[in-house]
Amino acid sequence: MNKVNLIGFVASVCFAAAVSAAPPSRPNVIIILTDDQGYADLGCFGGGHVKTPQIDQMAAEGAKLTSFYVAGSVCTPSRSALMTGCYPKRVGLAGGVFLAADKNGLNPEEVTIAEVLKSAGYATGMFGKWHLGDQPAFLPTRQGFDEFFGIPYSHDIHPFHTNPKHHFPPLPLLEGETVVEQEPDADYLTRRITERAVDFIGRHKDGPFFLYIPHPAPHRPIHASPPFMDEVPDAIKAKLEHEEGVDYATRDKLYNYAIGEIDWSVGQILDALKAQGIDGNTVVFFTSDNGPSVGKTGPLSGGKGSSYEGGMRVPGIISWPGNVPAGQTIDELLSTIDLLPTFAKLAGAEIPSDRVIDGADVWPVLTAGAAGPHEAFFYYKGERLVAVRSGKWKLHIGKTQGKAPAKRGKGSSSPIMALYDLAADLGEKNNVLESNPEVAERLRSYVTAFEVELARNSRPAGVAQNPQPLTK
Repeated sequence: MNKVNLIGFVASVCFAAAVSAAPPSRPNVIIILTDDQGYADLGCFGGGHVKTPQIDQMAAEGAKLTSFYVAGSVCTPSRSALMTGCYPKRVGLAGGVFLAADKNGLNPEEVTIAEVLKSAGYATGMFGKWHLGDQPAFLPTRQGFDEFFGIPYSHDIHPFHTNPKHHFPPLPLLEGETVVEQEPDADYLTRRITERAVDFIGRHKDGPFFLYIPHPAPHRPIHASPPFMDEVPDAIKAKLEHEEGVDYATRDKLYNYAIGEIDWSVGQILDALKAQGIDGNTVVFFTSDNGPSVGKTGPLSGGKGSSYEGGMRVPGIISWPGNVPAGQTIDELLSTIDLLPTFAKLAGAEIPSDRVIDGADVWPVLTAGAAGPHEAFFYYKGERLVAVRSGKWKLHIGKTQGKAPAKRGKGSSSPIMALYDLAADLGEKNNVLESNPEVAERLRSYVTAFEVELARNSRPAGVAQNPQPLTK
């Protein structure tokens, strides 16, 4: 088992002792990431309001991860963690989301999962939304991807943004580093991204390859291609036929249909692997970048931007026929920061040894019933560390003690110090701080130690001089 520099809170003894069969070397790796999809927005996660037969089947044939976390509750921080295996604060990207012509981006000195796998001889392709900087030095093709087709940031960063203070340029669609369209028809983004991903699989069927598919959907404004609009009520379609600008509120009602198209896309990817005869040598991972803006979180409180569970606990599914045992539900605490070290091990690649990586190789958890590696997991709201989980316990730091009411929607965090037993209280409703002071003190000690360590071992974001909008 490869060792990584963790942060002092890894249950290393238990983890190192886990025994699992050595997996086949150098499998193809596919990560499918949706945008603002909630914990309960899949049938296999209890979502009766959506139809997701393809993803549900993927879960049945692999493992469903019910305590899977992103490391940021909005787009840019979350994606930086997936790419680097680090908490966003460690790589200088915890502060918020990047906009058009932003001076900041993922530092080119960071080593991404694409670069790690590329070093082991993998072909690398990305089709979808980046959101880690739109200036040339920050684009995917400078961060380890051989191919890129997609948008540099969210598709609401365009002239029709809901905030009138913003005056964004037209949304660019890129092929590599070249703008090939402006204001592409967002109805067709999921379909076009899927077609490019399927084509990539066909061209690289002899492998190994790493394919990253970060869909722009179902982020607002919500779009779906014509076949997935067939079942939309006529009244909604009539309003959209006379749409002026972008009718965000009406488009919110397309959410379930956009999820249906994502499900179709996953089916196309899985079918392409089978058609090429490489499904048995390809590990596929599905998740969302953070909690929902429109969707549902089921038993969880909070949503996008929140430090309650609904902001950062997301559906996670992994499938690799013959290697990841089918039909599993794994409730160990795992995170997107674990994907880089785990897939690096499978690929026989070396992870960076000159810097701290917060993630861990979780292959024994996925295949041999081992305990999760994280003694503590940290929740950020912007630059502030606002909560910590260890085992079943979660402590919201808060600013005061007391019983002040707390909002539980998008962007919410606890105004008071609060302790929850997530095993008994997944919705974070019963504050048990007073009856468990020793637990709270232990969790606070993790926060203190982590913040000291992070101050010693953090790295800056990239900075571009004279940033300019991307145009044709």
